[in-house]
Amino acid sequence: MTESTQGAPDTATAPAPAPASASQPAPASIDFREAARFWLKLGFISFGGPAGQIAIMHRVLVDERRWLSERRFLHALNYCMVLPGPEAQQLATYIGWLMHRTVGGILAGSLFVLPSLVLMIGLSWVYMTWGSTPLVAGLFLGIKPAVIAIVVQAAHRIGSRTLRNAPLWFIAAASFVAIALLGVPFPALVIGAALIGHVLGRIAPHTVSAAGGHAPNARGATASAHEGTEATPAARPIIDDDTPRPPHARFRWSRLAWITGIASLLWLIPMGILVVLRGWDDTLAQMGWFFTKAALLTFGGAYAVLPYVWQGAVEQFHWLTPAQMIDGLALGETTPGPLIMIVSFVGYVGGHASALLGTDARFLAGALAACVATWFTFLPSFLLILAGGPLVESTRSQVSVTAPLTAITAAVVGVIGSLAVFFAAHVLWPDGIAGRFDLVAGLITAGAAVALLRWKANVMLVIGACALVGLAIQTLL
Repeated sequence: MTESTQGAPDTATAPAPAPASASQPAPASIDFREAARFWLKLGFISFGGPAGQIAIMHRVLVDERRWLSERRFLHALNYCMVLPGPEAQQLATYIGWLMHRTVGGILAGSLFVLPSLVLMIGLSWVYMTWGSTPLVAGLFLGIKPAVIAIVVQAAHRIGSRTLRNAPLWFIAAASFVAIALLGVPFPALVIGAALIGHVLGRIAPHTVSAAGGHAPNARGATASAHEGTEATPAARPIIDDDTPRPPHARFRWSRLAWITGIASLLWLIPMGILVVLRGWDDTLAQMGWFFTKAALLTFGGAYAVLPYVWQGAVEQFHWLTPAQMIDGLALGETTPGPLIMIVSFVGYVGGHASALLGTDARFLAGALAACVATWFTFLPSFLLILAGGPLVESTRSQVSVTAPLTAITAAVVGVIGSLAVFFAAHVLWPDGIAGRFDLVAGLITAGAAVALLRWKANVMLVIGACALVGLAIQTLL
Protein backbone atom coordinates (compact mmCIF):
# COMPACT_ATOMS: atom_id res chain seq x y z
CA MET A 1 0.00 0.00 0.00
CA THR A 2 1.45 3.38 -0.96
CA GLU A 3 1.62 6.28 1.42
CA SER A 4 -1.16 8.11 -0.45
CA THR A 5 -3.59 5.30 0.14
CA GLN A 6 -2.77 4.78 3.79
CA GLY A 7 -4.54 7.91 4.94
CA ALA A 8 -1.58 9.08 7.05
CA PRO A 9 -1.91 12.71 8.16
CA ASP A 10 0.17 15.33 6.39
CA THR A 11 2.42 16.45 9.23
CA ALA A 12 3.41 19.63 7.36
CA THR A 13 -0.12 20.98 7.31
CA ALA A 14 -2.04 19.04 9.97
CA PRO A 15 -2.57 20.74 13.33
CA ALA A 16 -0.41 19.52 16.16
CA PRO A 17 -1.92 16.67 18.19
CA ALA A 18 -2.96 17.15 21.76
CA PRO A 19 -0.20 16.68 24.35
CA ALA A 20 -1.86 13.48 25.61
CA SER A 21 -1.38 11.88 22.20
CA ALA A 22 2.19 12.95 21.65
CA SER A 23 3.59 9.76 23.15
CA GLN A 24 1.20 7.56 21.15
CA PRO A 25 1.26 8.69 17.51
CA ALA A 26 -1.15 7.21 15.00
CA PRO A 27 0.11 4.11 13.23
CA ALA A 28 1.30 4.51 9.66
CA SER A 29 -1.54 2.54 8.09
CA ILE A 30 -4.61 0.42 8.70
CA ASP A 31 -3.63 -3.23 8.38
CA PHE A 32 -5.81 -4.97 5.78
CA ARG A 33 -5.91 -8.29 7.64
CA GLU A 34 -6.88 -6.59 10.88
CA ALA A 35 -9.67 -4.76 9.08
CA ALA A 36 -10.85 -8.02 7.48
CA ARG A 37 -11.05 -9.68 10.90
CA PHE A 38 -13.14 -6.80 12.19
CA TRP A 39 -15.59 -6.93 9.26
CA LEU A 40 -16.00 -10.69 9.71
CA LYS A 41 -16.60 -10.29 13.44
CA LEU A 42 -19.10 -7.51 12.74
CA GLY A 43 -21.09 -9.88 10.53
CA PHE A 44 -21.63 -12.19 13.52
CA ILE A 45 -22.22 -9.63 16.29
CA SER A 46 -24.19 -6.90 14.51
CA PHE A 47 -27.47 -7.29 16.40
CA GLY A 48 -29.89 -4.49 17.16
CA GLY A 49 -30.86 -3.34 13.70
CA PRO A 50 -29.27 -0.41 11.81
CA ALA A 51 -28.85 1.78 14.91
CA GLY A 52 -27.04 -0.96 16.84
CA GLN A 53 -24.82 -1.83 13.88
CA ILE A 54 -23.87 1.79 13.28
CA ALA A 55 -23.16 2.17 17.01
CA ILE A 56 -20.77 -0.80 16.94
CA MET A 57 -18.89 0.61 13.95
CA HIS A 58 -18.69 4.03 15.59
CA ARG A 59 -17.41 2.64 18.88
CA VAL A 60 -14.74 0.44 17.32
CA LEU A 61 -13.62 2.47 14.31
CA VAL A 62 -13.86 6.00 15.75
CA ASP A 63 -13.52 5.69 19.53
CA GLU A 64 -11.35 2.62 20.06
CA ARG A 65 -9.14 1.98 17.04
CA ARG A 66 -9.06 5.59 15.82
CA TRP A 67 -9.11 4.53 12.19
CA LEU A 68 -11.12 7.57 11.13
CA SER A 69 -12.40 10.76 12.66
CA GLU A 70 -15.89 11.53 13.92
CA ARG A 71 -16.62 13.96 11.08
CA ARG A 72 -15.45 11.56 8.38
CA PHE A 73 -17.61 8.83 9.89
CA LEU A 74 -20.69 11.07 10.08
CA HIS A 75 -20.23 12.43 6.57
CA ALA A 76 -20.19 8.87 5.22
CA LEU A 77 -23.23 8.02 7.36
CA ASN A 78 -25.17 11.03 6.01
CA TYR A 79 -24.53 9.84 2.46
CA CYS A 80 -25.59 6.28 3.24
CA MET A 81 -28.76 7.54 4.95
CA VAL A 82 -29.91 9.23 1.75
CA LEU A 83 -29.21 6.24 -0.48
CA PRO A 84 -31.82 3.59 -1.23
CA GLY A 85 -31.03 0.33 0.51
CA PRO A 86 -29.54 -0.74 3.88
CA GLU A 87 -27.58 2.15 5.39
CA ALA A 88 -25.53 0.07 7.85
CA GLN A 89 -24.24 -2.30 5.17
CA GLN A 90 -23.54 0.63 2.87
CA LEU A 91 -21.66 2.41 5.64
CA ALA A 92 -19.46 -0.66 6.18
CA THR A 93 -18.82 -0.81 2.43
CA TYR A 94 -17.99 2.90 2.30
CA ILE A 95 -15.53 2.76 5.20
CA GLY A 96 -13.94 -0.41 3.84
CA TRP A 97 -13.51 1.32 0.47
CA LEU A 98 -12.11 4.48 2.04
CA MET A 99 -9.51 2.49 3.96
CA HIS A 100 -8.55 -0.17 1.40
CA ARG A 101 -9.88 0.80 -2.02
CA THR A 102 -12.43 -1.25 -3.96
CA VAL A 103 -11.35 -4.63 -2.60
CA GLY A 104 -11.77 -3.30 0.94
CA GLY A 105 -15.28 -2.07 0.21
CA ILE A 106 -16.35 -5.36 -1.35
CA LEU A 107 -14.86 -7.34 1.53
CA ALA A 108 -16.49 -5.19 4.23
CA GLY A 109 -19.91 -5.19 2.59
CA SER A 110 -19.85 -8.91 1.82
CA LEU A 111 -18.74 -10.05 5.26
CA PHE A 112 -21.47 -7.88 6.75
CA VAL A 113 -24.09 -9.90 4.84
CA LEU A 114 -22.88 -13.48 4.36
CA PRO A 115 -23.14 -14.76 7.98
CA SER A 116 -26.68 -13.40 8.17
CA LEU A 117 -27.64 -15.02 4.86
CA VAL A 118 -26.49 -18.48 5.98
CA LEU A 119 -28.24 -18.11 9.34
CA MET A 120 -31.43 -16.77 7.79
CA ILE A 121 -31.66 -19.68 5.34
CA GLY A 122 -31.34 -22.11 8.24
CA LEU A 123 -33.93 -20.31 10.36
CA SER A 124 -36.30 -20.02 7.39
CA TRP A 125 -36.08 -23.78 6.88
CA VAL A 126 -36.88 -24.34 10.57
CA TYR A 127 -39.78 -21.90 10.30
CA MET A 128 -41.31 -23.54 7.24
CA THR A 129 -40.80 -27.05 8.62
CA TRP A 130 -41.78 -26.62 12.26
CA GLY A 131 -43.31 -23.13 12.39
CA SER A 132 -46.73 -24.38 13.46
CA THR A 133 -45.42 -26.28 16.48
CA PRO A 134 -46.34 -24.85 19.93
CA LEU A 135 -42.71 -24.03 20.71
CA VAL A 136 -42.10 -21.88 17.62
CA ALA A 137 -45.62 -20.39 17.71
CA GLY A 138 -45.12 -19.37 21.34
CA LEU A 139 -41.81 -17.67 20.61
CA PHE A 140 -43.34 -15.64 17.78
CA LEU A 141 -46.32 -14.78 19.99
CA GLY A 142 -43.97 -12.74 22.13
CA ILE A 143 -41.50 -11.52 19.49
CA LYS A 144 -44.00 -9.97 17.07
CA PRO A 145 -45.40 -7.42 19.57
CA ALA A 146 -41.83 -6.58 20.58
CA VAL A 147 -41.08 -5.70 16.95
CA ILE A 148 -43.65 -2.90 17.13
CA ALA A 149 -41.82 -1.37 20.09
CA ILE A 150 -38.48 -1.74 18.28
CA VAL A 151 -39.77 0.17 15.25
CA VAL A 152 -41.16 2.89 17.54
CA GLN A 153 -37.77 3.09 19.24
CA ALA A 154 -36.08 3.45 15.84
CA ALA A 155 -38.36 6.38 14.97
CA HIS A 156 -37.68 7.96 18.37
CA ARG A 157 -33.91 7.49 18.11
CA ILE A 158 -33.62 8.99 14.64
CA GLY A 159 -36.13 11.73 15.42
CA SER A 160 -34.40 12.79 18.64
CA ARG A 161 -31.19 13.61 16.80
CA THR A 162 -32.69 14.81 13.52
CA LEU A 163 -35.79 16.87 14.33
CA ARG A 164 -34.01 19.84 15.85
CA ASN A 165 -36.41 22.58 14.74
CA ALA A 166 -39.90 23.27 13.41
CA PRO A 167 -39.13 22.90 9.65
CA LEU A 168 -37.68 19.42 10.19
CA TRP A 169 -40.65 18.44 12.36
CA PHE A 170 -42.95 19.61 9.56
CA ILE A 171 -41.09 17.48 7.03
CA ALA A 172 -41.41 14.42 9.28
CA ALA A 173 -45.13 14.98 9.88
CA ALA A 174 -45.82 15.56 6.20
CA SER A 175 -43.89 12.40 5.38
CA PHE A 176 -46.01 10.38 7.83
CA VAL A 177 -49.26 11.68 6.33
CA ALA A 178 -48.04 11.15 2.77
CA ILE A 179 -47.05 7.53 3.38
CA ALA A 180 -49.69 6.39 5.85
CA LEU A 181 -52.75 8.17 4.48
CA LEU A 182 -52.09 9.29 0.91
CA GLY A 183 -49.97 6.40 -0.38
CA VAL A 184 -47.31 8.67 -1.90
CA PRO A 185 -44.54 6.60 -3.55
CA PHE A 186 -41.19 6.53 -1.80
CA PRO A 187 -39.21 8.14 -4.66
CA ALA A 188 -41.65 11.07 -4.82
CA LEU A 189 -41.39 11.52 -1.07
CA VAL A 190 -37.60 11.57 -1.14
CA ILE A 191 -37.47 13.99 -4.07
CA GLY A 192 -39.93 16.31 -2.32
CA ALA A 193 -37.92 16.26 0.92
CA ALA A 194 -34.69 16.91 -0.97
CA LEU A 195 -36.23 19.92 -2.73
CA ILE A 196 -37.48 21.33 0.57
CA GLY A 197 -34.02 20.80 2.08
CA HIS A 198 -32.42 22.54 -0.88
CA VAL A 199 -34.68 25.57 -0.45
CA LEU A 200 -34.08 25.67 3.30
CA GLY A 201 -30.35 25.46 2.69
CA ARG A 202 -30.60 28.69 0.71
CA ILE A 203 -33.02 30.71 2.83
CA ALA A 204 -32.38 29.29 6.31
CA PRO A 205 -29.22 27.15 6.24
CA HIS A 206 -29.07 26.88 10.04
CA THR A 207 -32.25 24.73 10.02
CA VAL A 208 -30.65 22.02 7.87
CA SER A 209 -27.07 22.29 9.02
CA ALA A 210 -25.35 18.90 9.23
CA ALA A 211 -23.76 19.84 12.54
CA GLY A 212 -25.11 17.60 15.24
CA GLY A 213 -27.25 15.66 12.85
CA HIS A 214 -25.86 12.24 13.66
CA ALA A 215 -23.27 12.63 16.33
CA PRO A 216 -25.63 12.39 19.29
CA ASN A 217 -27.10 9.19 17.96
CA ALA A 218 -23.77 7.57 17.35
CA ARG A 219 -22.57 8.47 20.81
CA GLY A 220 -25.85 7.70 22.51
CA ALA A 221 -26.43 4.41 20.76
CA THR A 222 -22.89 3.39 21.54
CA ALA A 223 -23.29 4.21 25.19
CA SER A 224 -26.57 2.35 25.51
CA ALA A 225 -25.42 -0.71 23.64
CA HIS A 226 -21.93 -0.83 25.14
CA GLU A 227 -22.00 0.75 28.58
CA GLY A 228 -18.70 1.61 30.12
CA THR A 229 -17.02 2.43 26.80
CA GLU A 230 -15.51 5.90 26.67
CA ALA A 231 -13.90 7.66 23.74
CA THR A 232 -10.19 8.04 24.46
CA PRO A 233 -8.01 10.68 22.78
CA ALA A 234 -5.10 8.24 22.55
CA ALA A 235 -4.00 9.41 19.10
CA ARG A 236 -5.14 11.33 16.09
CA PRO A 237 -7.30 9.25 13.76
CA ILE A 238 -5.45 7.70 10.85
CA ILE A 239 -8.04 9.17 8.48
CA ASP A 240 -8.54 12.56 10.09
CA ASP A 241 -10.61 15.61 9.15
CA ASP A 242 -7.71 17.18 7.28
CA THR A 243 -6.18 14.01 5.85
CA PRO A 244 -5.77 14.50 2.09
CA ARG A 245 -7.94 12.35 -0.12
CA PRO A 246 -6.04 9.31 -1.44
CA PRO A 247 -5.95 8.78 -5.23
CA HIS A 248 -8.71 6.16 -5.22
CA ALA A 249 -11.08 8.66 -3.54
CA ARG A 250 -10.68 11.22 -6.34
CA PHE A 251 -13.36 11.23 -8.99
CA ARG A 252 -12.48 9.98 -12.47
CA TRP A 253 -14.92 9.36 -15.30
CA SER A 254 -12.96 6.29 -16.39
CA ARG A 255 -13.31 4.73 -12.96
CA LEU A 256 -17.03 5.51 -12.85
CA ALA A 257 -17.53 3.84 -16.24
CA TRP A 258 -15.52 0.79 -15.17
CA ILE A 259 -17.42 0.32 -11.90
CA THR A 260 -20.79 0.79 -13.62
CA GLY A 261 -19.89 -1.64 -16.39
CA ILE A 262 -18.79 -4.38 -14.00
CA ALA A 263 -21.92 -3.95 -11.86
CA SER A 264 -24.12 -4.10 -14.97
CA LEU A 265 -22.54 -7.39 -16.00
CA LEU A 266 -22.99 -8.79 -12.51
CA TRP A 267 -26.68 -7.98 -12.84
CA LEU A 268 -27.21 -9.00 -16.47
CA ILE A 269 -25.44 -12.37 -16.35
CA PRO A 270 -27.42 -13.99 -13.49
CA MET A 271 -30.66 -12.39 -14.68
CA GLY A 272 -30.02 -13.67 -18.20
CA ILE A 273 -29.36 -17.18 -16.89
CA LEU A 274 -32.63 -17.15 -14.92
CA VAL A 275 -34.63 -15.90 -17.89
CA VAL A 276 -33.08 -18.37 -20.36
CA LEU A 277 -33.47 -21.38 -18.08
CA ARG A 278 -36.85 -20.63 -16.52
CA GLY A 279 -38.48 -17.74 -18.39
CA TRP A 280 -39.22 -14.13 -17.49
CA ASP A 281 -42.48 -14.95 -15.69
CA ASP A 282 -40.84 -17.51 -13.40
CA THR A 283 -40.70 -16.72 -9.68
CA LEU A 284 -36.89 -16.48 -9.58
CA ALA A 285 -36.66 -13.97 -12.43
CA GLN A 286 -39.49 -11.92 -10.97
CA MET A 287 -37.77 -11.94 -7.58
CA GLY A 288 -34.57 -10.68 -9.18
CA TRP A 289 -36.38 -7.84 -10.92
CA PHE A 290 -38.55 -6.94 -7.92
CA PHE A 291 -35.69 -6.81 -5.41
CA THR A 292 -33.60 -4.77 -7.84
CA LYS A 293 -36.39 -2.18 -7.88
CA ALA A 294 -36.68 -2.38 -4.11
CA ALA A 295 -32.96 -1.70 -3.77
CA LEU A 296 -33.05 1.30 -6.11
CA LEU A 297 -36.42 2.88 -5.35
CA THR A 298 -36.80 2.63 -1.59
CA PHE A 299 -35.03 5.31 0.42
CA GLY A 300 -34.53 5.63 4.14
CA GLY A 301 -32.88 2.35 5.09
CA ALA A 302 -34.30 -1.00 6.11
CA TYR A 303 -37.39 0.24 7.92
CA ALA A 304 -38.41 2.39 4.98
CA VAL A 305 -38.01 -0.44 2.46
CA LEU A 306 -40.28 -2.84 4.34
CA PRO A 307 -43.63 -1.32 3.24
CA TYR A 308 -42.53 -1.59 -0.39
CA VAL A 309 -41.47 -5.21 0.06
CA TRP A 310 -44.76 -5.91 1.83
CA GLN A 311 -46.77 -4.47 -1.05
CA GLY A 312 -44.92 -6.49 -3.65
CA ALA A 313 -44.17 -9.79 -1.92
CA VAL A 314 -47.48 -10.13 -0.05
CA GLU A 315 -50.10 -8.24 -2.03
CA GLN A 316 -48.81 -8.38 -5.61
CA PHE A 317 -46.92 -11.67 -6.01
CA HIS A 318 -48.32 -13.58 -3.00
CA TRP A 319 -44.97 -15.15 -2.23
CA LEU A 320 -45.94 -15.23 1.45
CA THR A 321 -48.83 -14.27 3.73
CA PRO A 322 -49.09 -11.15 5.91
CA ALA A 323 -48.52 -13.27 9.03
CA GLN A 324 -45.40 -14.81 7.50
CA MET A 325 -44.09 -11.37 6.58
CA ILE A 326 -44.39 -10.18 10.19
CA ASP A 327 -42.73 -13.41 11.37
CA GLY A 328 -39.92 -12.70 8.92
CA LEU A 329 -39.40 -9.26 10.42
CA ALA A 330 -39.26 -10.87 13.86
CA LEU A 331 -36.54 -13.21 12.62
CA GLY A 332 -34.68 -10.29 11.08
CA GLU A 333 -34.69 -8.46 14.41
CA THR A 334 -33.26 -11.46 16.28
CA THR A 335 -30.39 -12.30 13.91
CA PRO A 336 -27.12 -10.45 13.20
CA GLY A 337 -26.68 -8.52 9.99
CA PRO A 338 -28.76 -5.85 8.27
CA LEU A 339 -32.49 -5.90 8.94
CA ILE A 340 -33.14 -5.89 5.21
CA MET A 341 -31.99 -9.52 5.25
CA ILE A 342 -35.71 -10.16 5.62
CA VAL A 343 -35.57 -10.29 1.80
CA SER A 344 -33.77 -13.64 2.10
CA PHE A 345 -36.63 -14.87 4.28
CA VAL A 346 -39.13 -13.66 1.67
CA GLY A 347 -37.16 -15.42 -1.04
CA TYR A 348 -36.86 -18.65 0.92
CA VAL A 349 -40.55 -18.80 1.82
CA GLY A 350 -41.56 -18.01 -1.76
CA GLY A 351 -39.28 -20.67 -3.22
CA HIS A 352 -40.11 -23.28 -0.58
CA ALA A 353 -43.87 -22.81 -0.70
CA SER A 354 -44.09 -22.90 -4.50
CA ALA A 355 -41.74 -25.90 -4.78
CA LEU A 356 -39.83 -24.31 -7.66
CA LEU A 357 -37.56 -27.34 -8.08
CA GLY A 358 -40.13 -30.00 -7.21
CA THR A 359 -41.76 -31.19 -4.02
CA ASP A 360 -38.69 -33.20 -3.01
CA ALA A 361 -36.33 -30.22 -3.25
CA ARG A 362 -38.13 -27.54 -1.26
CA PHE A 363 -35.07 -26.63 0.83
CA LEU A 364 -32.90 -26.26 -2.27
CA ALA A 365 -35.57 -24.14 -3.96
CA GLY A 366 -35.91 -21.94 -0.91
CA ALA A 367 -32.15 -21.51 -0.50
CA LEU A 368 -31.75 -20.64 -4.19
CA ALA A 369 -34.55 -18.09 -4.02
CA ALA A 370 -33.04 -16.58 -0.85
CA CYS A 371 -29.69 -16.17 -2.61
CA VAL A 372 -31.37 -14.60 -5.64
CA ALA A 373 -33.24 -12.11 -3.45
CA THR A 374 -30.08 -11.25 -1.53
CA TRP A 375 -27.89 -10.85 -4.62
CA PHE A 376 -30.23 -8.48 -6.44
CA THR A 377 -30.94 -6.50 -3.26
CA PHE A 378 -27.34 -5.78 -2.32
CA LEU A 379 -25.68 -5.46 -5.73
CA PRO A 380 -27.04 -1.90 -6.25
CA SER A 381 -25.72 -0.92 -2.81
CA PHE A 382 -22.17 -1.85 -3.79
CA LEU A 383 -22.56 0.11 -7.03
CA LEU A 384 -23.86 3.23 -5.28
CA ILE A 385 -21.03 3.23 -2.77
CA LEU A 386 -18.11 2.33 -5.04
CA ALA A 387 -19.25 4.66 -7.81
CA GLY A 388 -20.44 7.53 -5.63
CA GLY A 389 -17.76 7.47 -2.94
CA PRO A 390 -15.29 9.75 -4.75
CA LEU A 391 -18.00 12.33 -5.37
CA VAL A 392 -19.08 12.24 -1.72
CA GLU A 393 -15.52 12.69 -0.47
CA SER A 394 -15.38 15.98 -2.35
CA THR A 395 -18.57 17.36 -0.77
CA ARG A 396 -17.62 17.47 2.91
CA SER A 397 -18.81 20.67 4.63
CA GLN A 398 -20.85 21.81 1.60
CA VAL A 399 -24.28 22.98 2.75
CA SER A 400 -25.67 22.55 -0.77
CA VAL A 401 -25.16 18.80 -0.35
CA THR A 402 -25.81 18.32 3.36
CA ALA A 403 -29.08 20.31 3.44
CA PRO A 404 -31.07 17.88 1.21
CA LEU A 405 -29.57 14.94 3.13
CA THR A 406 -30.76 16.40 6.44
CA ALA A 407 -34.27 16.98 5.08
CA ILE A 408 -34.49 13.45 3.72
CA THR A 409 -33.38 12.03 7.07
CA ALA A 410 -36.22 14.00 8.69
CA ALA A 411 -38.66 12.51 6.19
CA VAL A 412 -37.42 9.03 7.10
CA VAL A 413 -38.65 9.59 10.67
CA GLY A 414 -42.20 9.92 9.32
CA VAL A 415 -41.79 6.82 7.16
CA ILE A 416 -40.65 4.73 10.11
CA GLY A 417 -43.53 6.07 12.20
CA SER A 418 -45.99 4.95 9.54
CA LEU A 419 -44.34 1.53 9.54
CA ALA A 420 -44.93 1.22 13.29
CA VAL A 421 -48.62 2.01 12.78
CA PHE A 422 -48.74 -0.48 9.90
CA PHE A 423 -47.36 -3.36 11.96
CA ALA A 424 -49.40 -2.45 15.02
CA ALA A 425 -52.58 -2.68 12.97
CA HIS A 426 -51.75 -6.24 11.89
CA VAL A 427 -50.42 -7.53 15.21
CA LEU A 428 -52.78 -5.87 17.69
CA TRP A 429 -55.90 -6.29 15.54
CA PRO A 430 -55.27 -9.68 13.85
CA ASP A 431 -58.83 -9.82 12.46
CA GLY A 432 -58.77 -6.27 11.12
CA ILE A 433 -59.32 -2.87 12.75
CA ALA A 434 -63.04 -3.61 13.13
CA GLY A 435 -62.24 -6.88 14.92
CA ARG A 436 -61.06 -7.68 18.42
CA PHE A 437 -58.05 -6.09 20.08
CA ASP A 438 -55.37 -8.60 21.09
CA LEU A 439 -54.89 -7.64 24.73
CA VAL A 440 -51.93 -10.00 25.26
CA ALA A 441 -50.06 -8.57 22.28
CA GLY A 442 -50.90 -5.06 23.46
CA LEU A 443 -49.47 -5.68 26.93
CA ILE A 444 -46.29 -7.21 25.50
CA THR A 445 -45.89 -4.25 23.15
CA ALA A 446 -46.37 -1.77 25.98
CA GLY A 447 -43.87 -3.59 28.21
CA ALA A 448 -41.28 -3.74 25.44
CA ALA A 449 -41.78 -0.05 24.65
CA VAL A 450 -41.25 0.95 28.29
CA ALA A 451 -38.13 -1.22 28.51
CA LEU A 452 -36.64 0.24 25.35
CA LEU A 453 -37.66 3.89 25.65
CA ARG A 454 -37.73 4.43 29.40
CA TRP A 455 -35.13 2.01 30.71
CA LYS A 456 -32.90 1.98 27.59
CA ALA A 457 -32.77 -1.81 27.74
CA ASN A 458 -30.71 -3.82 25.27
CA VAL A 459 -32.76 -4.79 22.21
CA MET A 460 -31.72 -8.43 22.27
CA LEU A 461 -32.59 -8.76 25.97
CA VAL A 462 -36.04 -7.29 25.32
CA ILE A 463 -36.65 -9.67 22.41
CA GLY A 464 -35.52 -12.64 24.48
CA ALA A 465 -37.74 -11.67 27.40
CA CYS A 466 -40.76 -11.17 25.16
CA ALA A 467 -40.11 -14.52 23.46
CA LEU A 468 -40.11 -16.26 26.85
CA VAL A 469 -43.33 -14.48 27.84
CA GLY A 470 -44.96 -15.57 24.60
CA LEU A 471 -43.81 -19.15 25.12
CA ALA A 472 -45.20 -19.16 28.66
CA ILE A 473 -48.57 -17.83 27.48
CA GLN A 474 -48.69 -20.36 24.65
CA THR A 475 -48.02 -23.15 27.14
CA LEU A 476 -50.76 -22.00 29.49
CA LEU A 477 -53.40 -21.54 26.80
